[in-house]
Amino acid sequence: MSKAQRAHKIAVRDYQFTENLTVEELVRQMGEAWGFTAGKLAMGVDIIETMMTDKKCTKFLSFTADIIATGTRGVIKELVKQKLVDVIITTCGTLDHDIARCWKDYYRGSFIMNDSKLHEESVNRLGNVLVPNDSYGPIIEKKIQTMLSELYAEGKKELSTAELSREIGLRCCDETSILYWAAKNDIPVYVPGITDGAVGYQLWFFSQDHRDFRVNLLKDEDELNNIVFDAKKSGALIVGGGISKHHTIWWNQFKDGLDYAVYISTADEWDGSLSGARPREAISWGKISEKAKRIMIEGDATMVLPVMVSALIDRLNKRK
Repeated sequence: MSKAQRAHKIAVRDYQFTENLTVEELVRQMGEAWGFTAGKLAMGVDIIETMMTDKKCTKFLSFTADIIATGTRGVIKELVKQKLVDVIITTCGTLDHDIARCWKDYYRGSFIMNDSKLHEESVNRLGNVLVPNDSYGPIIEKKIQTMLSELYAEGKKELSTAELSREIGLRCCDETSILYWAAKNDIPVYVPGITDGAVGYQLWFFSQDHRDFRVNLLKDEDELNNIVFDAKKSGALIVGGGISKHHTIWWNQFKDGLDYAVYISTADEWDGSLSGARPREAISWGKISEKAKRIMIEGDATMVLPVMVSALIDRLNKRK
């Protein structure tokens, strides 16, 4: 029987709301209810579960910084805390928000506000999240400059971004922090676009009075090279797009592509952007294997990811 003939043999089922319905049970029903993107979400959890339980698989987690300004930071933290990933590739803003929120609060706002008024009040708007200046720049400057001065005094005048991320994590001592759990669990955090953010600016600022201070991006690349070439299999949960997404799939082309790939994004592909490119495009480059289990879930990660990770953790706990 051909795939087309099999396709119309599986019926769509209605959701059934029973007492004490769990998130994991709801996600399983999504696979039967189908419902356009709901079916993709259910398939995505299945793929991640297979990836997480594949002992031969090196697991990459890639995400953009914007979600770290929201409560979704707690979802990423939980993946890292439970050692469900082996490698993180992200953007500089992740360091910014993770550091800032260890000591200061961000606030709920709206997409439609008087931005001129907010500027007068020294409040920055990130979508519908409000970030007062005091919750961002000053606290990041204080923590990073202190850390860099301490490291420099110890003779550490050159850092890779993975080393930088680890040093931040070791010093924040906050269990809400992604970097704290990454350092505690020896999960490297790579930031290929390190200068594009507040932490990156502080690195530059420190270098003005310490001309022999360096950030060694090529050391990161050496480590990624070794990780990829040592991996028997590899998989990635890729949230959003940009440099963190591309760096993840770029390196994995050197081992014949990812064996598992789950994308979550709101970006379109018609403009040719990397952020909107579907997994099938990456196959043409060899960044994802032709035989890979793969899915693209179109949706806001702040809604999709908590549901997926909740269902995933429930399933993994049942395996213990």
